[in-house]
Amino acid sequence: MISNNAKAHISLLSVNIIYGANYLIAKGLMPDKIGASALVFLRISGAGLLFLILKFFIREQVEKKDIPRLILCGLLGVATNQFFSMNGLSLTSPVDAAIIVTAMPIFTIIISYFILKEPLTLQRILGITIGGSGAVLLIYLGNSGLGTSSLKGNIFIGINALAFAFYLVIVKPMMTKYQPITVIVWTFLFGFVFMFPFCIGQLLATDFGSYETSNWISLFYVILGPTFLAYLLNMFALQYVKPTVSSSYIYVQPAVAMLLVAGITYFIVNSQYQGDITIAKLLCCVLIFTGVYLISTNGVLKKRRST
Repeated sequence: MISNNAKAHISLLSVNIIYGANYLIAKGLMPDKIGASALVFLRISGAGLLFLILKFFIREQVEKKDIPRLILCGLLGVATNQFFSMNGLSLTSPVDAAIIVTAMPIFTIIISYFILKEPLTLQRILGITIGGSGAVLLIYLGNSGLGTSSLKGNIFIGINALAFAFYLVIVKPMMTKYQPITVIVWTFLFGFVFMFPFCIGQLLATDFGSYETSNWISLFYVILGPTFLAYLLNMFALQYVKPTVSSSYIYVQPAVAMLLVAGITYFIVNSQYQGDITIAKLLCCVLIFTGVYLISTNGVLKKRRST
């Protein structure tokens, strides 16, 4: 029998594999087949409807005092996260995007210190400094013109990571109080409200008549995979692990994205992604991973020393 804690870790690993593949799949749709904001509309509304169907099987009410927190969760974890994620990815390299979001555990640790009062030890401060340096350097490399990188796109991805880090911390109390599907439905409802005025225009201008079968498959993957399934698995995991543990799994994403980009550039001559994987970016990746490692092992090391 697999324990709930083990299931949580399996869920987090699956989530980040799904996200890692999404960088290339979503990038392949934008901007030729669909605009980034239009894709955000479809992701939030499509996954939101699926969550609503699941909610019909669960009768659970939320207290009025929790509505403001759920509104904030919808703003940060759905609307802001999705908007800057897709618009950033449409402007920059999928490799850059996957690496930059690995700074999310660093953001989560800092936010947890102020909101959840989690201790900020010397090792964590060192991890934040090293990892943060790698993230800032990589964002700056968007100016280099290598591959499909973009400074503006990298900044957008950074905002996306920061917003989702806030969301992971803010939503945690809701996970211990309500069932995951209840929290997801409310956050997606409020996320849809915030997103609607910014994305509806681009959706109406999208020419779905030009879609080929491969485009539809990619679109359904983006809606079902990194939106519906990933949010569901992430919410399940947050019932049993801390936000800092959840965010630390994010290092899987650049590994998956880099493998896919490497495969494309190897098999396709003159691929647009040639130049996306460079020594400088790999160095940034090492710095971020080192920082995340120091942060995630901090608690483990303290326990070992105390035994």
